[in-house]
Amino acid sequence: MEFGFTPEQNALREVARRFLREQVTPRIAECEARREFAWDLLPQLQSFGYLGGLLPEEAGGFAMKYVDWAILMEETGYCWLSLRVMMNSLNILAQLLHRHGTPEQQQRYLQPLLAGRMKHWMAITEPNHGSNVAGIETRAEDRGDHYLVNGNKLWITNGIHGNFGVLVARTYSAGCDGGISLFIIDREQTEYEARRADVMFIRATGTSQLAFSNARVPKANLLGREGEGLKAILTGLNFGRLNVAMGAVGAARSALDMSIEYAKQRRQFGRPIGSFQLVQKLIVDMMVRCEAARALGYRAAWALDQGGTARTECSIAKLYAAEAAHEVASMALQVHGGSGYSEELPIERIFRDTRGGIIPEGTTEIQTLIIGREVLGLSAFQ
Repeated sequence: MEFGFTPEQNALREVARRFLREQVTPRIAECEARREFAWDLLPQLQSFGYLGGLLPEEAGGFAMKYVDWAILMEETGYCWLSLRVMMNSLNILAQLLHRHGTPEQQQRYLQPLLAGRMKHWMAITEPNHGSNVAGIETRAEDRGDHYLVNGNKLWITNGIHGNFGVLVARTYSAGCDGGISLFIIDREQTEYEARRADVMFIRATGTSQLAFSNARVPKANLLGREGEGLKAILTGLNFGRLNVAMGAVGAARSALDMSIEYAKQRRQFGRPIGSFQLVQKLIVDMMVRCEAARALGYRAAWALDQGGTARTECSIAKLYAAEAAHEVASMALQVHGGSGYSEELPIERIFRDTRGGIIPEGTTEIQTLIIGREVLGLSAFQ
């Protein structure tokens, strides 16, 4: 693996960075305060490859490499982790529709999604099941021309706003006895309850709880085959882990850059605080973590570009980068002192948001067990 970028990749980084700095950063404070996403940004992001850029050109994508995508996620994390989370869920959904959707489903949902015209959600997690996707309890029962869905989903990005989403449910029919399937849920076709779930991080992503009570889902809205949903979901997890890792790298870099600038300008006892040994120790520790996380993230992206699953590389990157980013944010808060607590500075938001990255797409503990299984050839999962 060569540690370098092509001229095209450097150009991609620069144009994405400029757009995010000029068009997104000025709006973050308002969006965070209102706990609302800036939906009009989506069509503007399309030209950079943010909306389905990894898909082939014939499907509406840019046929991007994973390293290209990692660059976008790093810059997005540097700017605003709520935007990174939105891009994660949107692109996982786009890949599912591309791989498993019928031509009619792709025409109705995928193409508007890639154009930034539809709001989305992806419902996997439940009140009793997070990391254990195979244990979900939501049921979809075959009733002839439709499925009857009952169950609850929790921590669903954008659940209160989405025009449509993909639901993961245990399916019961003549040909499927409890296997996990995927269903497209269209708000115009299926009635369900959605309410906001207030959380301390990624506040602009509309985190929600969804409740389905005898909800009718048309048979035509089955995504893929009955009982094959778990495999489809697990296939996309490595992509999601790369997204989390690179977003964490970007957020850590942002906290580091702000801390370096603050340490040069802030004066105590007649000199910049950056001249104090303990402050320099904090800055250096932050730098080391940023560089290590960044190297692991791009190594995972490179491994995916080689055509393998990159399961170990993606889990290592997600495990280390997510933990390191929150450590860096904590040290950044220490460098800023009392000013770091202020909502007028981004440090407190980065501190909250990086803590949130440790849990989604598999907790630290789950990543540890995945890596252990790959290294030892022995599974600790029951």
